[in-house]
Amino acid sequence: MVKLADNYQIDNNEFTKIGIKVPSYNQDKMKEQTAKEPLWVHFGGGNLFRAFHAMIAQKLLNKGEMKSGVIVAESYDDEVISKVYKKYNDRHLSVVMNADGSLDEELVTSVADAIYYSKTNPDGWEKLAKIFENPSLQLATFAFTEKGYKLNDADGNLTAAAKSDMDNDPEKASTNMGAVARLLYHRYLAGQYPIAMVSTDNFSQNGLELETEVMKIANGWQQNGIVEDDFIDYLKDRKKVSFPWTMIDRITPNPSTTVAEELKEQGFEDDEIIHTSKHTNIAPFTNTEETHYLVIEDDFPNGRPKFEDAGVIMADRKTVNDADQMKVTACLNPLHTSLAILGCLLGFTSIATEVQDPDLKKEIMNLGYGEDLPVVKDPKIINPKKFIDELVTKRLPNKNIPDTPQRIASDTSQKIPIRYGVTIKHYVDNPDLDPKNLRFIPFIIAAWCRYLMGIDDNGDEFQTSPDPLYDGLHQVVASVKLGTTDIDVSALLKPILSNQEIFANDLYAIGLAPIIENDFKKLIAGPGAVRKELHDLVENHSYELN
Repeated sequence: MVKLADNYQIDNNEFTKIGIKVPSYNQDKMKEQTAKEPLWVHFGGGNLFRAFHAMIAQKLLNKGEMKSGVIVAESYDDEVISKVYKKYNDRHLSVVMNADGSLDEELVTSVADAIYYSKTNPDGWEKLAKIFENPSLQLATFAFTEKGYKLNDADGNLTAAAKSDMDNDPEKASTNMGAVARLLYHRYLAGQYPIAMVSTDNFSQNGLELETEVMKIANGWQQNGIVEDDFIDYLKDRKKVSFPWTMIDRITPNPSTTVAEELKEQGFEDDEIIHTSKHTNIAPFTNTEETHYLVIEDDFPNGRPKFEDAGVIMADRKTVNDADQMKVTACLNPLHTSLAILGCLLGFTSIATEVQDPDLKKEIMNLGYGEDLPVVKDPKIINPKKFIDELVTKRLPNKNIPDTPQRIASDTSQKIPIRYGVTIKHYVDNPDLDPKNLRFIPFIIAAWCRYLMGIDDNGDEFQTSPDPLYDGLHQVVASVKLGTTDIDVSALLKPILSNQEIFANDLYAIGLAPIIENDFKKLIAGPGAVRKELHDLVENHSYELN
């Protein structure tokens, strides 16, 4: 049996004879070089990083274009560090799941160190600060997910933790953004060294969000006399600190038991899937799809690795934004989220199986081609229609990708303003278009309100996915019973539909709220109502799709 910790340079035949590709560089030497001259820190050590970012680093290390590896900073789950990274010498197995059912496997050793970065871990807290004080550091990338950036609550007010961070010494920071600002302060004090802070999280204008939230903390410190005015100038100087925008796309589900079994059968020993006490699902391997895109704004004041040699598209901010808007607000994420919401209600546990359902396939096609595509700007580097074509015909139907609607449904309240709000705004802003003519977006929002009840289409309770706003939103609709006819739906849903933090629009002012309320009323008519209304929608309101 082959293990992750085996010496791949001496025993490379043991890996290759069972189909595992091995690195061409020496991991120990790479770690030594990284300790001397750190180049790249990444925040968030989960599955997407290991399936995508770590592979980019691996390609560059294999080519000799990088000598230092990636330092992982995990700020949420200490067990990810102790039970996955450290246990396996910072290695993992990358498994690419092809549509034909085959697996491409590669031993990945591009992580030089993995740190639990929290003030509750003094060693890691101090260690990462020292790394940020090193002039050689060129960039930090981020994969926190949307909620990791938030300093405001659902009402737009600063959270207690954010206020505490702003009022206290940087060394006491508890929020992600406070902890990141602390590191930048260390870098400022060490010599005002330049760095690129690169959000690669899956939402629009992610670099702007990172910059905005970091500056909230820093401005709070400055106003309270905790940091120098020059620190603010340092952060605002793009020749010193940049916040490039990115577009990232690679479907990376939680580790698959099917993949684990296949690995064990072929002779790979480290196949245990780990479920941490904080509900992180991770393993010594990652499983992901073949298709992937990463577009990065080329703004690196301290230099950068030659990312383009690893398949990354380097571009200007406008191009990045156009590509991101295409994907996040129109051609992928809205379709994914609609499958997540409806899939949970209809009892599906596989995205690939959902796409085989005629009603659901018609629903995403009408949403993508019919409502989203007409208002998408072509980024030129990726064709929007071909992108949807590939998604609908190749990527989503890939049965080899064990993705679930339950995973995609996580944090939906944080995703809606981008995944649907941006398209709605395009319809509002265009004098030739009327948002009241939209049918599929309002239906999905109504279905999400129905989802918040925690009752599926059979009338049974189901486990909703984690969402920071779920408890409060659930209380709004918790009293609704299927089959209720004498309910004032408008009064019921107003606390949800009037929340511009969620929808990024005044749904009442633009005329969408009544449509959503009417759809919701139909969706609570009784068991089976979700299926019935979905079928009626695609049969009676479909667009002419080319």
